[in-house]
Amino acid sequence: QVQLVESGGGLVQAGGSLRLSCAASGSFFSIDAMGWYRQAPGKQRELVAAVTSGGTTNYADSVKGRFTISRDNAKNTVYLQMDSLKPEDTAVYYCNADVRHWGYANHYWGQGTQVTVSS
Repeated sequence: QVQLVESGGGLVQAGGSLRLSCAASGSFFSIDAMGWYRQAPGKQRELVAAVTSGGTTNYADSVKGRFTISRDNAKNTVYLQMDSLKPEDTAVYYCNADVRHWGYANHYWGQGTQVTVSS
């Protein structure tokens, strides 16, 4: 019913930048929070950044000052601008959305996009 499609991942050198996008499509009433998580090999999935429908943002300490999350509510799209990338940022990045349907809410995940930062 709801799909999240990520794009923008790739391979960059340390210090480089990437911009991830995640577009929600399907049938839903509205989207509350949207965010990005990441999972590196052998590690737990962790929150990178999130933004509520009201614009409140939340960042992992490890990315503060380097990453910026934003959203375009008209396009149901969330972005993650990643600057000053470090090798430890290497992970699969997953888009997440808290979606309101008519009568209930649910969490949805994208399939992930690989970000690799070489040193």
